[in-house]
Amino acid sequence: MSSSLIVETSSLLSESYTFDSRPYHPLASTVKRYWIFLHGGSFHKEHWEPVIDDLLVLLTQSQNGSKANIKIREMWAIDAPTSGDSALLNEEALRWGYESFPWQEYGRSIHAFLTGRGRTHAGFNLQDPVVPNIDFSSHILVGIGHSIGAVSLVLSLDYFPSIEGLFSSGILVEPMIMNEKAARSAAAVFTANSVARRDIWPSREEAYKMLKARHTWKIWDDRTLRIYVNHGLRPLPTLEYPDIKDGLTLKCTRKLETASYRDLNGCHVAYRNMRSYVSRIRLHIVYSTVNDGIPAEAKQDIIHNATGGLQNLASVEYIEGAAHLSPQTHPRAALQVDTEMRGLKAKL
Repeated sequence: MSSSLIVETSSLLSESYTFDSRPYHPLASTVKRYWIFLHGGSFHKEHWEPVIDDLLVLLTQSQNGSKANIKIREMWAIDAPTSGDSALLNEEALRWGYESFPWQEYGRSIHAFLTGRGRTHAGFNLQDPVVPNIDFSSHILVGIGHSIGAVSLVLSLDYFPSIEGLFSSGILVEPMIMNEKAARSAAAVFTANSVARRDIWPSREEAYKMLKARHTWKIWDDRTLRIYVNHGLRPLPTLEYPDIKDGLTLKCTRKLETASYRDLNGCHVAYRNMRSYVSRIRLHIVYSTVNDGIPAEAKQDIIHNATGGLQNLASVEYIEGAAHLSPQTHPRAALQVDTEMRGLKAKL
């Protein structure tokens, strides 16, 4: 029972790769060929699939009598080193030394992949055949990050060689970038929630039923919840639970999720450098109207203070009725809000 999968409805055709950036960066990453999509804390690259599905529908729909003038060559989604299939590859390396997991590590993974500092394997295994690295130098990229993924996107701009010239724009969905007071408060809430999170289920079917009955997950788009159960869980035993032989647990362990929320440096660096980031690439911010993850005043502080003013942002949008997990609950709205304002006319 525990190995069977919950039926998903996505029609996406995707290719899976493992990018081994060692020794330049000590942690490997798994990627799928989409856009440059970066997920939030404790989630994984596949969480973007409903957003991508809906984006493709949106792009084929008529706008003022003609199709949207947006050309997309490829889409890529990158796992954080602690999440999804990357967490399995890095399981041994992550066992100690990461009591607080720096968000810069995700930024370094993004940078290493886009600059080809490592080896690309065709599949989710380091024993899979090595294939040529992707040359992104001739591509015009749009980066899309949610929550910690949004922070990691801008942090990736801080490494050498510079990758800012690759991006035509970046879209930050509910970015966890805020001042010290708000950051400490948010970290305390997220940490307490992750420590108390259930992380063992008897089967995927039971996990789906249990999560579907809880308010937090009940409001998710059902496609996203099914993806979470299929791609976010792994069979037991694991290094974290060596003595439990049956059932499933999280790929991104409670310990690693909590470690990512303990890191305040990534948030601090991104907040301090926002004026620099908005001067280097066009940045769009997509906030939600429900302020459960980021206080309303912290959002206004980013827009009017940290960035140097609204005029320095390409656009600011709000998803009505959504909270911090807008890609999970409102996947279409996460990219549909005034799409043309974002200047997404890019060949990716």
